[in-house]
Amino acid sequence: MAWIQIRLNSTNEKAEKISDFLEEIGSVSVTFMDSQDTPIFEPLPGETRLWGNTDVIALFDAQTNMAEIVDLLKQAGHLDEHTAYKVEQIEDKDWEREWMDNFHPMQFGQRLWICPSWREVPDKNAVNVMLDPGLAFGTGTHPTTALCLEWLDGLDLTGKTVIDFGCGSGILAIAALKLGAKSAVGIDIDPQAILASRNNAEQNGVADRLQLFLSDEKPENLKADVVVANILAGPLKELYPVISQLVKENGNLGLSGILESQASSVCEAYAQTFTLAPIAIQDEWCRITGILK
Repeated sequence: MAWIQIRLNSTNEKAEKISDFLEEIGSVSVTFMDSQDTPIFEPLPGETRLWGNTDVIALFDAQTNMAEIVDLLKQAGHLDEHTAYKVEQIEDKDWEREWMDNFHPMQFGQRLWICPSWREVPDKNAVNVMLDPGLAFGTGTHPTTALCLEWLDGLDLTGKTVIDFGCGSGILAIAALKLGAKSAVGIDIDPQAILASRNNAEQNGVADRLQLFLSDEKPENLKADVVVANILAGPLKELYPVISQLVKENGNLGLSGILESQASSVCEAYAQTFTLAPIAIQDEWCRITGILK
């Protein structure tokens, strides 16, 4: 089926109302895109985050009279002489296949591969984690996740316990288990993350060695040989008392989700109790690692 789309440049204050109106007048889907290519982080449950300058993109059946759609937008006050917009025909494609074709197996470190379930694993003798892209949680494509996966691959995890703080998809905990960890714990504030982690662990045959907890339900005195937290610099600093208490004596800590410009302030917080290694940097993001003193 062929489609036609209209793309309107808007703001975060107006985008939701425009979206609702477009759906009322027949759009089959509406998406938001950052018109300034500003990064967006995972929203909280029930929250829709938009950007300061947001493009609203609506898809219509190709037979739709787009002149009428433009007129309706103008009459409703959503289009004026200051609003840029573009109407264009969309090539008819197998969109599901197009989306799937964008994801390929990725190698991290020496042994570890992250593979979508519909792809053949490149090396059957490697450590292969089967993980499909989701709507909100990491699959290794972001530098912060890649930095953590490479770090885990470089550790000897045989017989170790691991905590994935802010587990999201569970990718780090699952990778640790496949790399030889005895057991792992995933912790997150979002119930959807707990569900995603459980499903991914089952797909990879490690669910029996992975415990999952919402952050306010984690056991007291919980500790592990290795703790990894791929969240954001602000929460990492704020949660220093919590995260540092999760690491066993002489245990390893890995932190990511940190911009290079934020690294010094995070290091300052954790240097109180950890001997820190040199910072690893990838595409303006960094990873901080250390051993509990």
